[in-house]
Amino acid sequence: MTTLTDPAPPTAALPPARGPLSAAVVAALAGEPRGVVTGMPSPAGAEPFGDDLQLALQLCYELHYQGFPGVPDQWEWDPVLLRFRGEAEAVFLAGLRDRLPESGEVSSVVEELLVEPIGGGGLAPRLARRGEWWQMREFLAHRSVYHLKEADPHSWVVPRLRGRAKAALVAVEYDEFGGGRADRAHSRLYADLLEGAGLSSGYLHYLPSVTAPTLAWVNMMSLFGLHRSLRGALVGHFAAAEITSAPSARRMVSALRRLGADEACVHFYAEHIEADAVHEQVMRHEVIDGLLAREPSLAPDVVFGIRATELVEDDFARHLSDAWEQGRSSLRIPLPVALPAD
Repeated sequence: MTTLTDPAPPTAALPPARGPLSAAVVAALAGEPRGVVTGMPSPAGAEPFGDDLQLALQLCYELHYQGFPGVPDQWEWDPVLLRFRGEAEAVFLAGLRDRLPESGEVSSVVEELLVEPIGGGGLAPRLARRGEWWQMREFLAHRSVYHLKEADPHSWVVPRLRGRAKAALVAVEYDEFGGGRADRAHSRLYADLLEGAGLSSGYLHYLPSVTAPTLAWVNMMSLFGLHRSLRGALVGHFAAAEITSAPSARRMVSALRRLGADEACVHFYAEHIEADAVHEQVMRHEVIDGLLAREPSLAPDVVFGIRATELVEDDFARHLSDAWEQGRSSLRIPLPVALPAD
């Protein structure tokens, strides 16, 4: 029997800073946690969706996941760093709320997710119709910052739910983590995809390369997951992701096959076509309905989570599309040129 290894641990230490906020976090994490961090600037007034604040948040959040090589685990609960993170989160959260419309009815907002825009939404239709291999590889590198820890941010909400919502969400998570089989965990399948595309499967390998829209997409999950007060938003986000995933995955399969990608690349998205079609029903009828039956006051938060997911996904798609239309890389550090396998 073949023994599969888990996706590689972090291959790089702390990434280069992108401004005073991320520089302060990098400098702090390079030392020892003592409960006193000097020189931490205030995030107030920072661009909510800018590289500096988003990288600072990502560094703080990663302490709750796999951490960084050489950074002591004790930093996870350092009170001064947590205070800084809270101030940065307030800026990000306010930025999300400022850009979103007033809350609507949960049922109507969910119904909107079930209707694809003409031609499909997001980058998958573009990649399926006319994407080039170098663009596909950039897309995969961007997404690796989340998919190599797929569903981990959503697990934070489990102890904050009860009854139907909790049982159903755990059932979805069980599938995300491979149904008890490490080789079928979605993070493992994505590592296989990266290797099939000639990319590194190292955890956070592409963190120095990805841009602010990618970091905002991942940070939003952590923000919602790590706060009990945002449990409704996390459910809304997770539902939006599962409802829209199957159509997008179908187009990604078409794109990868058109480009002659390795079957390991195709398998990750093929798995999501079937799994997420089931997850859509569970999230709609068991998780959301179960949550709101017990806590109807969370309805506006569920809508906020759905709308915020659409917002950050649109920002991400716009960033990549704009770069590609100009014939330039969407990454801070362009990838080496490579061709798909025959």
